[in-house]
Amino acid sequence: MKISVIIPVHNAAPFLPQCMDSVLHQTFENLEILCVDDGSTDNSGDILRKYQASDHRVVPFFQENQGVSAARNLALQYATGDYLIFVDSDDWLEPDTCQTALEAAERTRADVVMWTYIREYGTHRQEKRIFDEHEIVFGPEGCQRLHRRMIGLAGSELAHPETADALCTLWGKLYRRSIIAENNIEVPDIRKFGTYEDGLFNLNVFAFVHKAAFVNRALYHYRRDNAASITQSFKPDLFQQQLHVFDYMADYISIHTGIPDAQQALSNRIALSLISLGLNELENPTGIRARYAGLKAILRDPRCHGAYCALPLETFPVHWKLFFGFARRRFTWGVYLLLWCINFMRK
Repeated sequence: MKISVIIPVHNAAPFLPQCMDSVLHQTFENLEILCVDDGSTDNSGDILRKYQASDHRVVPFFQENQGVSAARNLALQYATGDYLIFVDSDDWLEPDTCQTALEAAERTRADVVMWTYIREYGTHRQEKRIFDEHEIVFGPEGCQRLHRRMIGLAGSELAHPETADALCTLWGKLYRRSIIAENNIEVPDIRKFGTYEDGLFNLNVFAFVHKAAFVNRALYHYRRDNAASITQSFKPDLFQQQLHVFDYMADYISIHTGIPDAQQALSNRIALSLISLGLNELENPTGIRARYAGLKAILRDPRCHGAYCALPLETFPVHWKLFFGFARRRFTWGVYLLLWCINFMRK
């Protein structure tokens, strides 16, 4: 068995050695490491060439800047492994990530193996909790729920809205490569869909997944103290990109009509997106007036407001009930204050 590790790289020189070393020192050694330098202007390319010279498993590619989705798709074209793992160039793996994931795949015959991760803040770290069980094996019905979960949460899952996208990332998974190759699945363009290109990729993948497994170990380290990360800096186009995501999902649901609770899940996603969209507005460097105006525009969007009003709040903790109660009333300052508290608590 061979695993293809795909690493998109863009101006990651301060963090790239830690990432590369964590992959090269895996206890499972039969790897091909496909690194795509997406038009870096720092010395990331030189670092990749040095690793290539010292280890034949490292295969670098170089392209003009086209975005992380294009970088990942280029690597997908050249991947030859039985399985795939995605790693971001500022993150790193536990030494036995590949071995643990592959053993789980072979033991359970899963098409996708998932695990949890640690958010690294520089001064402290925080493990992301998703499920309580040590290991979960999802059969056809469970995979249907996972497929729907890529659209949004439903039912009792809404008791933990902070986990809405915890399973939607590209990293934190081992994929059977044949599913992606045989169905011509690509990573959607991040420039159109923003940082949820991961979730749309998984939405397409899980349409063909018949068995999946979850290993309750933090095998991935997600760096949150990199100001240059695409998930860290203020994104002025994020709201419009999210609207494109909602449209994509609505079209997807109209074609794939067998997904249980899909319409409700999409409505819930639109409502819960207020959290990430609002936190993004708080990063606006131009000041509090611009942050308030951006948040107000989101709250006044008719489709979003309809989703806030339709969101079933029965299972929500009290603070989330208050948050979405403010959203229903379009009370911008109330939402702003609670978002500030969320942002403070997560750092």
